[in-house]
Amino acid sequence: MTKAIEEVYSSLKGQFRGDLIRPGDDDYETARGIWNGMVAHRPGLIARCAEVPDIQSAVSAASTIGVVTAVRCGGHSLAGFGSCADGLVIDLSRMRQVTVDRDARRARFAGGCLLGSVDVATQKYGLVFPAGVVSHTGASGLILGGGFGWLTRRFGLSCDHVEGLTLVTADGSVVHASSKDNADLFWALRGGGGNFGVVTEFEVKLHPLKSVVLGESLYLGDDIPRLLRHWRDFMPQAPDDLKWNLSLRLALNSENVPGRVRERPVLSQSVLWTGDPKESRRCLDHALSICKPIEVTRRVLSFLALQTMADAEFPHGRRYYTKSGYFKSLDDSSIDHMVEALASIPSPMTQIELAYLGGAAARVGAAETAFGDRGSPFVVNVLGNWSDASEDAAN
Repeated sequence: MTKAIEEVYSSLKGQFRGDLIRPGDDDYETARGIWNGMVAHRPGLIARCAEVPDIQSAVSAASTIGVVTAVRCGGHSLAGFGSCADGLVIDLSRMRQVTVDRDARRARFAGGCLLGSVDVATQKYGLVFPAGVVSHTGASGLILGGGFGWLTRRFGLSCDHVEGLTLVTADGSVVHASSKDNADLFWALRGGGGNFGVVTEFEVKLHPLKSVVLGESLYLGDDIPRLLRHWRDFMPQAPDDLKWNLSLRLALNSENVPGRVRERPVLSQSVLWTGDPKESRRCLDHALSICKPIEVTRRVLSFLALQTMADAEFPHGRRYYTKSGYFKSLDDSSIDHMVEALASIPSPMTQIELAYLGGAAARVGAAETAFGDRGSPFVVNVLGNWSDASEDAAN
């Protein structure tokens, strides 16, 4: 522990109501762990806050003494921004309170909440907050960066539903931001990232939704580029209720995948209908009948089941490396390059994911929030996902 960190610890220990965790403490190794196993920082002090004054004290001490500081909500940052080497981690994981106003369709939740915390609380009333797709993701980091998920096309980005935020700024002050209070800060916090302060509470709008209809299938060989081209041409006119994602990957070696397909290069598709289930048939029939699909499934899911469906594929501790891009168009050459890359994917969990933005998210004006690019609807994510450090170079 550095001298500066010792000073921070000494200044906090008499007034801090949460937990101060140092290297050598019994729970240090668990406390320092974050989602991406490639990031192995060893902070000098972890301040696990129990209340807003704890956050104020930690921020003020770090600022006064000049210590590198990271803020952790769910620890889900790919780059490991929820931790730091030798510095101070302000950990919000004890602050996960959620309150819901069913009649007003509004919620307030603390800065340490995971998406699952919010989902469980809002679904008690048949309401949803549009957010991400992995329930153990921290809500704060996702919202402050914009926030994509299953409901983006129907309702918009997560940040589009924020009506107010309370945060601790660098001098330790507690500030409220909304369209009426600190409007410039409110604009920046919706899509501009997490560097403006430590958010202690979000005030958000909710929408009624209890269940969805999901169709899935796999494709092999020449059907892969054919479906990609069809999807590209179809999505600009697709209804907002349709969320149609594609992934280029190796088929999983599991019981629910036909033996002749397992571990072969495939295109997998998830076709989600978020509107009236009675109206789902037309779009799902269309998407699931193109070319020669393999292992077609169709099911009605509760929203909570949908939100936890990807958890097992992206657990804590695996090794992740991702690159993403937004594109105004997707030409045949780009599609051909992705299909070629499919042949050399090194890990069964690694994938090239394609999504189409549009819908409600695209109808929010470019200047209304700090989110970067609503006008480039094609989203391509190259998601590296493997377990063994010896495979880092290959991935």
